[in-house]
Amino acid sequence: MATRTDGTGARMSAQRRRESVLAAAVEEFANGGLTGTSTEAIAARAGISQPYLFRLFPTKKALFIAVVESSFARTAALFEQAAGERTGKAALDAMKESYSGLLADRSYLLTQLHAYAGCYDPDVRLATRGGFRRLWETVERITGLPVDELRVFFAHGMLINVSVAMDLSAVDDRWAQIICSPTFLNPLPEPDGDTEPDGDTEPDGDTEPASNPGPTSTVDELPAVPR
Repeated sequence: MATRTDGTGARMSAQRRRESVLAAAVEEFANGGLTGTSTEAIAARAGISQPYLFRLFPTKKALFIAVVESSFARTAALFEQAAGERTGKAALDAMKESYSGLLADRSYLLTQLHAYAGCYDPDVRLATRGGFRRLWETVERITGLPVDELRVFFAHGMLINVSVAMDLSAVDDRWAQIICSPTFLNPLPEPDGDTEPDGDTEPDGDTEPASNPGPTSTVDELPAVPR
């Protein structure tokens, strides 16, 4: 049986062994999800025997759920830290910035997506709902923003998730460039209602009214995705 140490010969505490198994599970579940991942592979990556793994987590599903809960908790803690004493849109902007860094961990991202894919299982579905609810409540509490703005924040977050998972920034096609554009993912705020337009509002008597060209798109004006 593999010796359960911290790499220096010292025996690890039960909590550290559990954390070590969770870290190994994240890497394995990122590739295979709940169904396609073996506990043998997780145990081997963690440097323990499979029977000992089951002493820490009674079933593979219990380990997967622990990984799901840990993933959501990690995101919520990051948002808390990033926001600091900020509230409102300043806090939301800080969360956006911090999340970009978190997505550099591809195993984290793919494991998060496997959590949603694993919702065919009722227990996983409950755990995923619970994690998402706590994440929503964290953002709502810190920012104090209206729910419509929170919906946009979470909707953009999911768009970013799938875009990064597909590595769309490496695709030169126009549709991929549009989705990856920072302008598209972070639209400009609506102008204040009290803002007056520049110049006269009445048309000049000698000026012909402009014909209505119909709706226009600003898609072509979006900046290219940085390489």
